[in-house]
Order: sequence, then structure tokens, then C-alpha cells
Amino acid sequence: MSDLKKMYSTILGDQFPMEMTISFGDQKLAYKKRTWKITGEDGTIEERGIRYGENPDQEAALYELVNGNLALGDCKYIEAGNGLVSSIAVEDMLQVGKHPGKINLTDIDNGLNILKYLVDKPAAVILKHNNPCGAAYGATMADAFNRANRADRIAAFGGAVVMSRACDLATAELLAGNYLEVVCAPEFEEGTLEILSRRKNLRIIKMDRIDRLSDFEKHRFVDFKSLIDGGIIAQQSAVNSIRSLSDLQPAVSTWKGQEYKCERQPTPQEIDDMIFGWAIEHGVTSNSVLYVKDGCTVGIGTGEQDRVGVAEIAVHKAYIKYADIICFDTHNISYADLVLAISKGEKKIEEKEEIDAKVQADRAGLPGCTMISDAFFPFRDGADVGIKQGITAILQAGGSMRDFETIEACNEADPKVAMMYTGQRSFKH
Repeated sequence: MSDLKKMYSTILGDQFPMEMTISFGDQKLAYKKRTWKITGEDGTIEERGIRYGENPDQEAALYELVNGNLALGDCKYIEAGNGLVSSIAVEDMLQVGKHPGKINLTDIDNGLNILKYLVDKPAAVILKHNNPCGAAYGATMADAFNRANRADRIAAFGGAVVMSRACDLATAELLAGNYLEVVCAPEFEEGTLEILSRRKNLRIIKMDRIDRLSDFEKHRFVDFKSLIDGGIIAQQSAVNSIRSLSDLQPAVSTWKGQEYKCERQPTPQEIDDMIFGWAIEHGVTSNSVLYVKDGCTVGIGTGEQDRVGVAEIAVHKAYIKYADIICFDTHNISYADLVLAISKGEKKIEEKEEIDAKVQADRAGLPGCTMISDAFFPFRDGADVGIKQGITAILQAGGSMRDFETIEACNEADPKVAMMYTGQRSFKH
């Protein structure tokens, strides 16, 4: 077992060069490998790149764009001098713990990718393996983190937190009460580092450019996908163009000469949740469905092969997380620990039955949620999953041949469900 633990704490090192150049025809982009001075177990200081790749046996390197501008057709891509994750310096690592590996960095990056649409309010995104597990607005930064954490206390364990505002004392106390891998914020107020240092292996990263994240909304970059044969697919990065009510389209469809439209329009709060949910969706691996309410995620279903399946998984996860938070609030233990205690013969069956009854009665907090889908529903069955749980609004891409079915599902619901279209997909792989 000790050898296995050492595998995760060893700094692998890498053979990647310090400089890299990518040519697009006669245009060139120049990159420099990011390294840091790391103190080894023997006390010696070495210049090292990122810890390792996705797994401890994979060498990896982080490169920052340092020179060159790229324009293809009518699109001008992001220029050098806008570094976020790729320009993290030693002085930004306020507490290193173990210096970051690939997943730590990509979690921060995807947190920023989501947060750039949420910077108008205190907001927190908690990520695990490059997917958000909880995201929320809050009246304060502490409130935002607390709401995001309570949305999925289970998955947040060992996660990365990215925040839109400075970490204050109240937020630091909440953060220190959790096991986290990374905390990233634009600033850490006086006294917060002492609180956070209770977690010795926590990576604390100050990124002042978070204050300017909204500048990155319209920037495109080149997204590469490497194939097993050494080939590469290059594509433009996605841009979220759903930023206000004026960007949404009414749910209208025509089938066999008959027009179908939703009979109920969304409320202002449902519109807000649509905009919020679509921003979160922008950072979720597709094929995905989310449930959000009052600026907070309730259930997140990621990366499924079919849309009805992922809608069901998001419901299932919402029920599990709701049971867990009720159990934690009531008994200060996780729901899993409660079940384990029962299996060992401890008399806690009544407590579990009370929790289960409340979860079913509340339908895991799903009534009143807005359902977000990153693509259209090919049939009404996906929407029916959410409607059965009491959702009141849906945001989806629209454009299915059978959109009329989903509109009928909304109109048949009691109470009726509002629905809007984005007119765009939000796929992320």
C-alpha cells in the first residue's frame, strides 16, 4: 500500500522541450513550458514542470502562449499575454502542498471557463475530474461556496474550488472544513491563509485575472483532439452566446401543418436559472442534463450516451445528494455512514426511514427546478423525466423533428411547464 501511495506523491518529471512552435500555414504560435522551483523530499530545489499527466505514469507539460497571433478566416484567436492557468507563477501558489498535476490544472481551467459567465455576482464552482459537481451564486462568497458544496457534498470531497470574489474569513472557515485539492480565487484576505493552512496538502492559488474573466467571453482558442494514430482534429473553441432573455427563442414547432407552442411563459426567476444553467452546461461533458434552482445546481448528469438516461441519472444523483445533506444536517454523518452503521447492526433504521421519507416527499428538491439540456430532446421521454419530478421550466437547443412532442409534454403537465430554445448546442468532450 505504501508503494501505491508513493506513486501519487512522486514527481514524475518529463522529457518535453522548453519551447514549442505550432505552425498554421505561414502563421506561427510560440509556446514556453511552465516550470516552478520545487523543493524535493531531500530538501534540494529543482526546476520542475507539472507533476504528471492524467495518471502518475504519464509525463506531461504545461505550455504558455508567449508569441504570435492567429487569424483564420474572419476569426482572430486569443493572443499572447492573456495567460490564466498557463501563466501560474511560483508567487501565485500561496500554499503549494503537492505542486499541481494535469487534472488540478484542467479543473481550474474549466472552473474559469464556467465562471467567466458568472462574474457579476459572488459565485463558486466546485469541480472534480474536469466536470462541475456543484455551482452556485450567493449573497456573499461564503454563501456561494456553501450552496455549491451542499449541492453535492460527496463529489466535492477532493475537488477544486474556483471563486469569483476574494476569499474572506467566513469563506476560509468553510473551505478549511472540507477536504479539497485546490482553492483558486482572485485574492485572499488577511488571515485567510492561516485558516486554510490547516489543510497541509491544499493547493492555494491566487489568480488576479479572475477580476477580468468576462473579457474572455468572446475569445476563441484552437481546441486540439489527438487521435491514437498520431493525427489531430483541430476545431474552434465553443462560445456561449446565451447571455440574456433576448438570446432565447420561444418553443415553437410545426408538425404536419399544425403549429405547437408552449402555453406558459417562464418567470423572471426561471429565465435567470436558464441563463445560469446554460453557463454551467458550457463546462459539463456532453451528453448532459442539469437541474438548477435559484442560482444553484440541484442535479448534474454528465457524459451519457442517451438523453433520457442522463436525465434519469441527474435525478438519481439529486436524490442521493439530498439524502446525504439531510443526514449530515440532522446527524452530522453522511448518509453512506448511516447505512453502514445499520449494516453493522446499529439501531439507526428509524433515522434512515425518516430521511428516506423526507427525500421522497420533497422529491429531492427538484420541484421548481429548471431543466437544462445541452442539445435537443429527440423524443419527449427525456423531458418527461424532469416533468415527473416537478420541474417548472426547460431550456434546450430545439431543432428536433419531434419538438412538438416535447411541447405537448410541457402543456400536458400540471402545472404547465415553460420551455425556451437556445438554437445552439453546448457539447463539450
